[in-house]
Amino acid sequence: MKHITTWALCGTVILGLAGCGERPGTRAVTGGLLGAGGGAALGALTGVGAGTGALIGGGVGAVGGAVTSR
Repeated sequence: MKHITTWALCGTVILGLAGCGERPGTRAVTGGLLGAGGGAALGALTGVGAGTGALIGGGVGAVGGAVTSR
């Protein structure tokens, strides 16, 4: 189970870096969507729940996308 979580986390980071946009609003949306997907996957794998993981991942991804520079 630990290997699955590690690979899911690596995939989420890679997708997050690939989804960078030009403007902060674009980065916030793409970061939020990618974070929600990754959070749902990790939440389901760890037992927290897909919905809770998606909410946490989406929030972190949106904030991370909004505050980063190009």
